[in-house]
Amino acid sequence: QIFHARLKIRANRRARRLEPWTAATAGVSVLLPSVLSSSPAMAPSVAAACRLYATFAPSSVSSLKVSWRKDPRLDGAIARDKRWRLCSRVVREVLNEPGAAIPLRYLEKRRERLRLPVGVKVFLARNPLLFDVFHDRIKPKTEHVPFLWPSTRLTEFLKEEHLIRSANEGLLLAKLCKLLMMSKDRVLSAEKLLHVKRDFGFPSDFLVSLVPRYPEYLQLVGGHGEGDSFLKLVSWDDGFAQSVIQRRAEEETRQTGVRMRPNFEVRLPRGFYLKKEMREWTRDWLELPYISPYDDASGLHPASPEMEKRMVGLLHEFLSLTVLRRAAVPSVGKFAEEFRLSNAFGNAFTRHPGIFYLSLKGGIKTAMLRAAYDAEGELVDRDPLLEIKEKFVELLEEGHQEWLLQMRLRREAAQKDRELLAGGESNAGDNVESS
Repeated sequence: QIFHARLKIRANRRARRLEPWTAATAGVSVLLPSVLSSSPAMAPSVAAACRLYATFAPSSVSSLKVSWRKDPRLDGAIARDKRWRLCSRVVREVLNEPGAAIPLRYLEKRRERLRLPVGVKVFLARNPLLFDVFHDRIKPKTEHVPFLWPSTRLTEFLKEEHLIRSANEGLLLAKLCKLLMMSKDRVLSAEKLLHVKRDFGFPSDFLVSLVPRYPEYLQLVGGHGEGDSFLKLVSWDDGFAQSVIQRRAEEETRQTGVRMRPNFEVRLPRGFYLKKEMREWTRDWLELPYISPYDDASGLHPASPEMEKRMVGLLHEFLSLTVLRRAAVPSVGKFAEEFRLSNAFGNAFTRHPGIFYLSLKGGIKTAMLRAAYDAEGELVDRDPLLEIKEKFVELLEEGHQEWLLQMRLRREAAQKDRELLAGGESNAGDNVESS
């Protein structure tokens, strides 16, 4: 009896919550006759919206919770890049010096800032192809000290990097325009863009080398002080105002001959389970019309499922523009105001585990696109600028193999010395016994 009483109480609560929205669903043809008569295809989307509101009308979307679950394979993608990121930081530090040369002891003093886990000499030994060492004076009439500057092999790589970026200048322009077109005023802080330049593959000097070349699209405005410069979109290009999801739907339509509706690709990790309530919400939410991040979102209610759809679409597009299809959450947060993101936008990465993965590797929250990686955590959605990273990794691996060879030769030489020493001591002992 107690069991049945509880069931009845739950059913009554559910019915009271559904009352206004059930009526809305039943009377859709009365409330929205013009919409349904002109666009009958909208009926499923309207019904999905009514189900969403019926389930979650008393609370906001941000209150939905999904347990975070670690994905070792995607974490591994970040872990594998640790050496590349470390070496890139050191190389940039040297290249930013006057004449691209720095006293070795100066670099040693910057170990903590560079997050270098070993001494500079050990780092140089393990990466022999990055720098050459020469001796010079820091000041006139002082002793000669060791300096570092780019090796011949690193200089060749830097030339290749420049050629790759030049060949993909159109892609770099499109990325900049897309970021500006997603912002509410078509303007972004130059300082913020400089902060994320490496995520998108922009060259360090893109504000002076790339922006002035396209005055019909881009304009740098404001003062010259820190935080006073802004990049402005001069003209809107419909060719850029198409998201990755919309392009994919068009390609699938051409291939299959069947009109495909733009929507997110959902890939839940193996063994991941969503509670029934969240599973139903996700199903109905996916049935809502896709909202492009380039559309005006000023009329959407901040706590509505439609705003959630728009926000997820914007985050998806933002990550799709990055070279590695991932970005640190604080980097995304720098543009929260410009992109009309809520203060709790970071929860969307865990609320949609089939679209995103939130990695905590290295103590930094990193948002990743699941669909961009395969089951083993390898990046399969390749950005043309990814070639720069791959060539640098090849250089590092070449140097690492050279270091391993040197270490092996040293061990073999030491072993021979020990054997000779042991043989000499044995002969000396024999001579003593014979005498």
